[in-house]
Amino acid sequence: MQSAGRFGWLHPVAVGVGWRVTRISDGATLAYPSSWRALPGDGGTASAALRTPHGRYLGYLNITPRQGGERERSWGAFRVRHNRGEGDTDVRLRAWARALRFRDGRGACVQDSYTTITRARYIEIACLVSGSGGADVIVGAAPPGAWRAEAPTIERAISAITV
Repeated sequence: MQSAGRFGWLHPVAVGVGWRVTRISDGATLAYPSSWRALPGDGGTASAALRTPHGRYLGYLNITPRQGGERERSWGAFRVRHNRGEGDTDVRLRAWARALRFRDGRGACVQDSYTTITRARYIEIACLVSGSGGADVIVGAAPPGAWRAEAPTIERAISAITV
């Protein structure tokens, strides 16, 4: 189900004005709007989120160095297996594409949806991006009810990644 057209929004861009940038241990960067907040996470990774006053997630971004098994040519299938392995259910692959161009690399992206073990439902875009500094995975997610509003921000953050 390779569908590069579903990723037509991906245009390598500079960080948005007023956005924050965080660098992870391998040198890759994650950019996010100043209205989002950095989250604590695993060492070597970075996360940011937009949450309601009651703590409900409206948008989420994460960047993590490649763990080992991720490959551009099989990214779509890998990501679905990974999500199921994390305990997610009703995982649905919506689209995936490879040979995509990023600011300083190339990679593959998948758009999928799933239900977490806490029964929260999300739509996500997850990309494996390889460049001269290595390879990283960037993930952006939002609940279906917030997807239309948050997708442009998530897409901009993914388009601004450096590896």
